[in-house]
Amino acid sequence: MSIGIIGAGQLGRMMALAGYPLGLRFTFLDKSKDTPGAQVGDIVLGDFMQAEDIRRLAGEVELLTYDVENVPVQALREAAGDTPVHPAPAILEAAQDRLDEKQAFARHGIETAPYRPVDSKEALETAIEALGMPAVLKRRRLGYDGRGQHFIRAAADIETAWEALKGAPLILEGFVDFDREVSLIGVRNRSGETAFYPLSENSHEDGILRLSVAPAGQPALQSEAETQLKALMEDHGYAGILTVEYFEKDGRLIANEMAPRVHNSGHWTIEGAATSQFENHLRGILDLPLGSTRPRGHAAMINCLGRMPALEPVIRFADTHYHDYGKSPRPRRKLGHITVVRDDRASLDAVITELMPLIKAAEGGE
Repeated sequence: MSIGIIGAGQLGRMMALAGYPLGLRFTFLDKSKDTPGAQVGDIVLGDFMQAEDIRRLAGEVELLTYDVENVPVQALREAAGDTPVHPAPAILEAAQDRLDEKQAFARHGIETAPYRPVDSKEALETAIEALGMPAVLKRRRLGYDGRGQHFIRAAADIETAWEALKGAPLILEGFVDFDREVSLIGVRNRSGETAFYPLSENSHEDGILRLSVAPAGQPALQSEAETQLKALMEDHGYAGILTVEYFEKDGRLIANEMAPRVHNSGHWTIEGAATSQFENHLRGILDLPLGSTRPRGHAAMINCLGRMPALEPVIRFADTHYHDYGKSPRPRRKLGHITVVRDDRASLDAVITELMPLIKAAEGGE
């Protein structure tokens, strides 16, 4: 079976690595051969924002998926006429626009932060009157890892935020003073079988994910999040991995955003779960039986940003795994990750405490 992956970043690379033991073959679409995906598969050179390049990839494979979200939905729909595309373009369309995403959550009774669409400075001022401050002004499309957004904490911030983001459709969201951030990763195959990983607790630095730890949820929160993800997947005839990121506040889950693809907060599953999110994504889109999502104890994933730490000091720790994506160093760029698996949370936390200074020192942070 040949699978085309739109985008050849580290997510696509890890997907291919999970798929080769299943007898699958992979071809990527990207602008360059200097990509993580090129290390493990063929590259069709092109722009995934161009419909004709997506069609070229579709002509070489039996099924299409993607490791990025900013793919033209109409191009995917056209390709799907001849080559199946999973996850389905409909949910990708909702995830690409923060307003559509909020409305999709609302249709399923999923709580979000209060919000207002903004298309002018006057609309921004009206929205601030309605929601109060602090609030966050965001681009509705293409913002990720903290980009494309500005905090508004006082009236003096309004002009700065507007000047920085004007010219694009915007949304103002009320600020959630959360207790912690968590995410749930679920998977569904085309026949409707579903499975869910344990909630992970996520810590960010400057809008970029630094650390994920799992399992991290009480049974009631896990059940609530699973019910919500299952409804979203069934509503869209979904196949593959779907992730919803939440704020947790006073025991309530407040949905922040969703990602219809394999997700950074699920990298711990490679060593920390019976079946990784990458293998289960492939099982889902191929309509194979899903693998067990059972955790193998307590696991953590630490992102390495800007520069990788030296290999030997990291892997001296037992049950610690080093993932280098082969990307060139650049400040704050995700170059790789470290995963750790332990039998209990206390020993896991102890290793994280020792590893984090090594990682940050390599990055120039200490």
